[in-house]
Amino acid sequence: MDTFEADYWKDNYSQPLSMDCIGNAKQHVQYLKSFFELELIDVSSIIDLGFGYGYLFQRMLKTFIPYRARGIEPSRFAYSKATARKLKPVESMKLQLDNISLQDWSEEEDSKKNSFDLGICTSVFQYLPEKELKSLIPVMSRRLKYLYLTLPTDIELDRQIEDLNFKDEYALRRSRDFYRKLLAPHFTNISSKVWESKYHFDEKTTLFSDLLYRS
Repeated sequence: MDTFEADYWKDNYSQPLSMDCIGNAKQHVQYLKSFFELELIDVSSIIDLGFGYGYLFQRMLKTFIPYRARGIEPSRFAYSKATARKLKPVESMKLQLDNISLQDWSEEEDSKKNSFDLGICTSVFQYLPEKELKSLIPVMSRRLKYLYLTLPTDIELDRQIEDLNFKDEYALRRSRDFYRKLLAPHFTNISSKVWESKYHFDEKTTLFSDLLYRS
């Protein structure tokens, strides 16, 4: 993904601590940790699909202490920045880091090693072509029990321009309905930013008790 090398990161992340999932990484992780603890759901394996500079991924690993984790980042520039930091909180953790694209990952073989309790995908979907999303999302549903997903819709991209005077020249402008239509066959939205795989669960087998909020 050559488009997302140094120029992209310098344009979009010149002040990383002001960015969502970086400056407030602690709050994101606290929310997610409490959410799963409330329902007594164990998260023992985590994958970050596009970990960028690694701020959120590092905080996730430190908080959840999964026995197995994997991180994928297509940009060589961001990958080198993230891996220069100490991402592994304990030596016993099995941590795999790969400088590959999500498409590369999706073309790997489905296996127990490639299955995770929780997947993290923050600010990635808006950069992927529709064709790639259509092939990727079913794979994510098979390999992830739960997905923590953040991405801006067209309205939110407009707000960034108005409120922050920031225009993401790389992001594809798409509606909420567009993303919902792609996700609906494969994931159920069970809370803010949290999605449950329809490959693994349905209304009768879900481990979450608040069925009223499933959509």
